[in-house]
Amino acid sequence: MNQASLEVRIPCRKNGALVLRNPVMPASGTFGYGTEYAELIEVSRLGAIVTKGVTLVPWAGNPQPRVWETPSGMLNSIGLENIGVDAVVREKAPVWATWNTPVIVNIAGHAPSEYVEVASRLQGVRGVAALEINISCPNVSEGGIEFGMCPQAAAGLTGAVRDATSLPLVVKLSPNVSDIVSIAQAVVDAGADAICCINTLRGTAIDIERRCFRLGRPSGGLSGPAVKPVALHMVHAVAHAIDAPVIACGGISTADDVVEFIMAGATGVQMGTATFSDATAMLRAIDGTAAFMARHGIESPADIRGAV
Repeated sequence: MNQASLEVRIPCRKNGALVLRNPVMPASGTFGYGTEYAELIEVSRLGAIVTKGVTLVPWAGNPQPRVWETPSGMLNSIGLENIGVDAVVREKAPVWATWNTPVIVNIAGHAPSEYVEVASRLQGVRGVAALEINISCPNVSEGGIEFGMCPQAAAGLTGAVRDATSLPLVVKLSPNVSDIVSIAQAVVDAGADAICCINTLRGTAIDIERRCFRLGRPSGGLSGPAVKPVALHMVHAVAHAIDAPVIACGGISTADDVVEFIMAGATGVQMGTATFSDATAMLRAIDGTAAFMARHGIESPADIRGAV
């Protein structure tokens, strides 16, 4: 038997393939720009790095408080706070260019024209390996999730960004919809190379003593183990319905979770909330996945992808 390899490939219609040394990467918004964690963990061991959302101009984010712990999860209302694309190109990309781990930049905006402009400014920038279009953030008043609620709007935005860049293109979808499969198919038809399922679920927490919301807004995004069954269901449904790779996100904490999502049909996985309590969670998941494969004589993640 050949030695097992964790490598996965995401074919890209305009730019060959995005090759990852393993399927594990951070979820957008949970790992900063990657540079913040470079002294805590070996970022070179990750399959890829996914940045926090990047917009055309700096965004201040939502009012405090922004985070509230829930049973088996957490609510967040960060609101895509970020330094803006020009600062990212100037300050972050030169660091990324020195790494041997591909960096996927998550992009967002208030209007399709803003997404297009961000994608255009990242085109050809050394250190930027791919883009992830955020049409699923529930924590902004304009943009974000409103573009991911129906197939037509999602496809229109995806097509506009596709025309603006030759970079590999991932589209991150929301679970807060009635038919995620039709939206996934629409964005693939419009030019997406891969789908990310899912972003956070809408949720609310109330302080009964103070008679107010726990967050600075009435609702936030629910993440963590509580959402894993929803994410697994949607990943399975999308992966078996469309002809494009699916990157899973939602409640993934351990190597067993990684294997479970791959068996559901995922090509890659993103981990987020788990890393807040343990910065090494992704590294342990990588090692555990390799151990599972060795124990069962599995040579590649592709051998068990979609096995269920």
